[in-house]
Amino acid sequence: MLIPPKQDLEELLEQIRLCNLCAAELPHGPRPVLRASATARILVVGQAPGTKVHASGIPWNDASGRRLRQWMGLSDQQFYDEQTIAIVPMGFCYPGKGKSGDLPPRAECATTWHRPILDLLPNIQITLLIGQYAQGFYQPGGYSTLTERVRDWHRFAPDQFVLPHPSPRNQLWLRRNPWLEEQVVPAMQMAIRRVLEL
Repeated sequence: MLIPPKQDLEELLEQIRLCNLCAAELPHGPRPVLRASATARILVVGQAPGTKVHASGIPWNDASGRRLRQWMGLSDQQFYDEQTIAIVPMGFCYPGKGKSGDLPPRAECATTWHRPILDLLPNIQITLLIGQYAQGFYQPGGYSTLTERVRDWHRFAPDQFVLPHPSPRNQLWLRRNPWLEEQVVPAMQMAIRRVLEL
């Protein structure tokens, strides 16, 4: 699908919210969940909404979001200020349930919409790539596992921080890799405070 060039972010977001490219594949129908403003300085790229986020329409409005805000060192009010934080997941709609958790984000969202959105976010200084799908799309190749990539976080910081998904399902990974919260999280919080002048 060819998208005409957009000069107004609000127009583009309205077009995205009406998107039905993969409506037939979505068990609960399309409900794109994302936030962005041309003034945003931090970009959060995660996977796709879960059922709670699909129901509320509020991104990261679940246990994963609470942990993510804790990692970022931000209050709910700070995190949901779209003038400073853009939230653009790999998939904008809930993709459905798989055998072991939610299905992967639909590929149509990132390939169709990410470039036009990012072109209208000129002030982004830090990007958080959360989970294997975001990292695979924006940093393909070079790593055989998410753990390898996240362990190599110095290579990307402070412009990008690569993180595992903050889901409660990842408790075992977090216990096995305490360096994430000992090293990566403090460095990320410092970078975020600097960019947001907190």
